[in-house]
Amino acid sequence: MKTMKYLLLTLFILPFFAQAQEASLKGRVVDAANNEPLPFVNIIVSGTDIGTITDMDGNFLITGLKPGFIRVEASFVGYKRAVSSEIEVSVASTNSVEIQLEEQQEQIEEVTVTASPFRKTEESPVSLRTIGIGEIEKAPGANRDISKVIQSFPGVQSTPAFRNDVIIRGGGPSESRFYLDGVEVPFINHFSTQGASGGPVGIINADFLREVNYYSGAFPANRGNALSGVLEFFQVDGNDERLKFQGAVGASEVAATLDGPLGEKTTFIFSARRSYLQFLFSVLELPFLPNFTDMQFKVRTRFDKKNELTFIGLGAIDVFDLNLGIEDPDEQQQFILSQIPVNEQWNYSLGAVYKHFRDNSYQTVVLSRSHLNNGAYKYFDNDDSSEENKILDYSSEEIENKLRVENTTRVNDYKINFGGNLDYVTYTNATQQKRFYNDEILEIDYNTGLNLVKWAVFGQVSKNLFSERLSLSLGVRADANNYSTGMSNLLDQFSPRFSASYNLTTQWSLNFNTGRYYQLPPYTTLGFKQNDVFVNKNNNLKYISVDHLIGGLEFRPDQNILFTLEGFWKGYDDYPFSVKDEISLANKGDDFGVVGDEEVISASEGQANGAEFQARITTRNGLNANLSYTLVRSEFKNTEGEYIPTKWDSKHLLNLTATKELKNGWRVGGRWRFVGGLPYTPYDLERSSMVQAWNLSGGPYLDYDRLNSERFKPFHQLDVRVDKSFYLDNLTAKFYIDIQNLYNFQADQQDIIVREQNENGEFLLTDNGTHYQLRRVDNTTGTVLPTIGIILEF
Repeated sequence: MKTMKYLLLTLFILPFFAQAQEASLKGRVVDAANNEPLPFVNIIVSGTDIGTITDMDGNFLITGLKPGFIRVEASFVGYKRAVSSEIEVSVASTNSVEIQLEEQQEQIEEVTVTASPFRKTEESPVSLRTIGIGEIEKAPGANRDISKVIQSFPGVQSTPAFRNDVIIRGGGPSESRFYLDGVEVPFINHFSTQGASGGPVGIINADFLREVNYYSGAFPANRGNALSGVLEFFQVDGNDERLKFQGAVGASEVAATLDGPLGEKTTFIFSARRSYLQFLFSVLELPFLPNFTDMQFKVRTRFDKKNELTFIGLGAIDVFDLNLGIEDPDEQQQFILSQIPVNEQWNYSLGAVYKHFRDNSYQTVVLSRSHLNNGAYKYFDNDDSSEENKILDYSSEEIENKLRVENTTRVNDYKINFGGNLDYVTYTNATQQKRFYNDEILEIDYNTGLNLVKWAVFGQVSKNLFSERLSLSLGVRADANNYSTGMSNLLDQFSPRFSASYNLTTQWSLNFNTGRYYQLPPYTTLGFKQNDVFVNKNNNLKYISVDHLIGGLEFRPDQNILFTLEGFWKGYDDYPFSVKDEISLANKGDDFGVVGDEEVISASEGQANGAEFQARITTRNGLNANLSYTLVRSEFKNTEGEYIPTKWDSKHLLNLTATKELKNGWRVGGRWRFVGGLPYTPYDLERSSMVQAWNLSGGPYLDYDRLNSERFKPFHQLDVRVDKSFYLDNLTAKFYIDIQNLYNFQADQQDIIVREQNENGEFLLTDNGTHYQLRRVDNTTGTVLPTIGIILEF
């Protein structure tokens, strides 16, 4: 309540210091192929008549702007018209933007597509969405977390759980890949699930983001190892005029960002964040106490107009403790404490990107290293008085060293990209655990040291025809590694893809893509051992493959209005299939801990199909609206060869997000989402009640003979947000109030299973002491969650 009072007082006082101020923007326009500056380019601020032209060095300056988020448009004879990424302009400093123009080889007739902030490429005319910084900063219910922002887009599933699993078009959370300024980063969430994508909080700081490309299909050939999604994050550059500082207090952390010049040719931006969740969760008597720290940086040097070098870094330290100090914990708290291990995790990614430009081409060299250290332990009933009570002792590392070299050329309206990858991977794992299978105890006790070399080649050719009515793109890729002879032949993982787009009119277009994509199973699976043998290597483990078929219709009645309708089909093959549980690993990966560290065979088949509709509207009076609906079915075959739903088979995904800019720096927004009831697997209460089984896991077991045979009720939620910004001479101040689950919807969750106790706290036993007496407890999740954010920049 005190914080709320201080916020309201600040909002009352600041307007007296604010005056009608004007912002400015500077920029540079270059040729996309050779990085040569373009003089005399017409520049105009989208939706206004404010504009200028570039000088002989391709530079421009626009003054007299209203502070806030804007885009600028660039046009020049012989080049395609372009719209910039979204930029925030303020009074306190002059921001900058770089625009790349593509040469136009043919004389365009009356049928053409105007420049738009809603982009598509020759390689990906379908299933590509571009997300601007304004959508990220102001998204209701997301608290500036990009992993939550994308849940408003077609095909992306959200859940009532506080997790950021990236689940796209019915695919599992291990099926996506992430790139930060061209550098692959394996982990984008704190407390990430090893072998998958999830976690409760994103690592990437929104202060760094300029734009995000989200692919749910039609992946370019230079982006490999993905089955369902690719996300490309593009970062801002540091200020090249003076040092700037930004401090922020958000829903879960405090953050500090510093950026500025490091000489005439070099800029930097650096941030550090520290959470205070451990303190808040302790006060609220929640059973787990998460705490995280993260850091991020970017340094960019332009040696000259033909050579530039960028260094990026992203890292996190995560600690997950149990709150064992709760007095008289209730049944839900007891259940959570019995399930969750103590977890300590850290990871980092470092990368260097060098670009060299020639007359009609440029070469890119990317060298990077990522490292995950993941440890966890668990004592039965959290009694650490004896090592005999330890039911889990886990320690693992994943180290990836990557080199990617590629060339991009534009000749006679052909766009040609080709290159290759070479990776060296080290994976270690020390696991001690007892697991219960088929009424027997299986001892898991192994140490793994796996060194892996991976290599790939790729190429893609794109061409516009018939005065740019028709665009075609053909790409190929092939991956291999030295894990086994079954994975070492590039031709066994030959991955073709083809895209086409035809402009029926200036407003209507037909789009198409098909392709085959491959993904290596997780290192946890490759490195699993029994009796000192790589059992999955002996099982002839293969790459996972998926075939995509996508068709779409697009309607752009205006530069800032877009309607799309897409149908999709995905066919999976050689998915890892759990030997002990007899289910596909496609059903795993949305829980904390590890996925894939077990014996599997490459035998699972599945499919996902459906249709998506999206409407995106950006008006000149500050209204931004995004409506998306996805009808999706996700199924995999069981041991009898019958298709049954996966746990991602939500059927219906509906999202409506809208924000509106008001006068005097106010903005309001809301998001309503609906997710169809998700399947779940009931408990095997007979097996769970066995003393020796329960004591190994600390909780109940699922009945995989009834895999996903039940469904929860549909989930829906309303989030609202109010922003207020002050643009002063030497200070930009922003405040927001974000309320998640405004009407306090209570979402279904699987029942809690607890052991019955007598009045003395002793557990009740049956069948001559061999079984616990168990009891179900209803379980729901959902609460109104208000948060306050403060951002100061000077």
